[in-house]
Amino acid sequence: MRVNDESEHRRFMAEALDEARRAGEAGEVPIGAVVVIDDAIVGRGGNGPIGRHDPTAHAEVVALRDAAQRVGNYRLPGSTVYVTVEPCMMCVGALVHARVARLVFGAREPKAGAVVSTQRALEHPALNHRVEVVEGIDEDTCRDVVQEFFRQRREAARRATAHDAE
Repeated sequence: MRVNDESEHRRFMAEALDEARRAGEAGEVPIGAVVVIDDAIVGRGGNGPIGRHDPTAHAEVVALRDAAQRVGNYRLPGSTVYVTVEPCMMCVGALVHARVARLVFGAREPKAGAVVSTQRALEHPALNHRVEVVEGIDEDTCRDVVQEFFRQRREAARRATAHDAE
């Protein structure tokens, strides 16, 4: 990582966190992503499978679709994808097909993360494209956003159960 990279990574991760918070406010798991080319955000996305009735509407895929439309190409060479949580297997595939140059993520996802947590899918020898990976940027904040979302949901469920018991 170059000296300036960490400050740039934090700047763009803050944008991904904004997308995550918007997704959480909409009742989606709060994960956000942005696609950056030449120091400019060309795609944004927050998790949206519930509201969109679309199992593929993960933040990364939404951001890649947005970027591809804006750029006018399904391939995004030279791009960096910033995402708050480690991508799943589906999203890893999308990153490879889009020819993303670099993935920067905040927090690991121990159950479904396919970059380092459950498997190293981007390192599969049969892949025809390699994606550079940087992890741990604003890791605590990224993790806290997701954990707080689920804490609030558990608390709401507990209150509803207590209310029903009365």
